Amino acid sequence: MFSRMRDILAANLTDMLDHSETPEKMIRMIICEMEEALVHVRASTARTIADQKELKGAADALATLAGNWREKAELALSRDRDDLARQALVEKAKAEERAAEIGEEIAVLGKALGANHADIAKLEDKLREACSKRDRIRTRLESAQNSIRLRELLNGGAMHDAFARFDQLERVVDEAEGHAEAAALGRAEEDEADPVRDARIEAELAEMRKSTAR
Repeated sequence: MFSRMRDILAANLTDMLDHSETPEKMIRMIICEMEEALVHVRASTARTIADQKELKGAADALATLAGNWREKAELALSRDRDDLARQALVEKAKAEERAAEIGEEIAVLGKALGANHADIAKLEDKLREACSKRDRIRTRLESAQNSIRLRELLNGGAMHDAFARFDQLERVVDEAEGHAEAAALGRAEEDEADPVRDARIEAELAEMRKSTAR
């Protein structure tokens, strides 16, 4: 049964790999398939354990029945009823034979349970490995996508247009600052004091006052 399940799982995984669109989606589908297989294996194991317990109960009941038939045979012998003792021993033998058959069935189920537990452990290991791979692939994929977006942004025309506009704005600001500096320089030159000129003007004013007074 488990060999067949592994074949089905492998076939499904191969089909998913052929039709998967993205690595992350592929890993997610693989994990889902493995989780479903694990559920089926655990359910089968639970049924096998229940069957084994039931068979053990039947074997114990047959062992008790065989003991009862032996007691009946001893009682028949004590009363000199060999025929009844013989019949009781026949029934005792039948119970023991059936108990032996059930014991063989229990042994087979025990081997199956051992294989089940081994398959479950292997499948759980693979499931943990798949989840780890999914996380690593998701991280690497996000990193690659972010790198692509950044490169498109840095190398795209929108970025170049934006920086060209920044250059234009810087030139406008430079020109405005140049005009402001030139205006400030002119006013500074106009307001600068000239002692010789001021003395000449004062002398001229004094002469004009004398002329006016005369």
